[in-house]
Amino acid sequence: MGAQWKAKGKELAANAKGKLFGRLAKDIMIAARNGADPASNARLRLVVEQARKVSMPKETLERAIKKGAGLTGDVVHYEHVIYEGFAPHRVPVMVECLTDNLNRTAPEMRVLFRKGQLGTSGSVSWDFDHVGMIEAEPTAAGADPELAAIEAGAQDFEPGDEDGTTMFLTDASDLDIVSRALPAQGFTVLSAKLGYKAKNPVDPASLSAADLEEVEAFLAAIDANDDVQNVFAGLGG
Repeated sequence: MGAQWKAKGKELAANAKGKLFGRLAKDIMIAARNGADPASNARLRLVVEQARKVSMPKETLERAIKKGAGLTGDVVHYEHVIYEGFAPHRVPVMVECLTDNLNRTAPEMRVLFRKGQLGTSGSVSWDFDHVGMIEAEPTAAGADPELAAIEAGAQDFEPGDEDGTTMFLTDASDLDIVSRALPAQGFTVLSAKLGYKAKNPVDPASLSAADLEEVEAFLAAIDANDDVQNVFAGLGG
């Protein structure tokens, strides 16, 4: 969770399917502003590949591309905004939002952060690195993530969110290059995005079970907001 916080449990994951499609559609629309052809738009290509891997309906995907590229006549105005602060027990949090109405999102974030502490710009981001995050799985048994990281140009790697997967960490500018290089090193890319990784994550063992549950509940409430794209928490393990 030092890289990205995600809701746990099969039921939560199943309920989040529609929300995932909604978030990906926003990412696709934003990326498509720079062109509707994934072949010449690296950012769009990465998001489209991710959408296909989670079985986003083709019609939904194509509609998002056309809308973002301005081919439908609809004007899309999503603003990217980061909220920084602390979850309960001083766990640092970066919340990435895409919103079409800051006058709605800002007060909602203030309410959600009442159980923690909402900070000003820069108050928490100094303790995070802005990195590329590539979750991948081996195409065959025995694939060596360390060798793959070196050969593909990743800066580091760690176990992924799902069993058997690896999270490759890159410089923010190298996300697309490393994503393209990993298949030749025996790894299939499941997702690739820019994100925030805590430099000094809080050790969960330092929190009581009740405290940890309080942090999880706070993060789940933030994540459930419709304008939230990603939640990055400085919580190790």
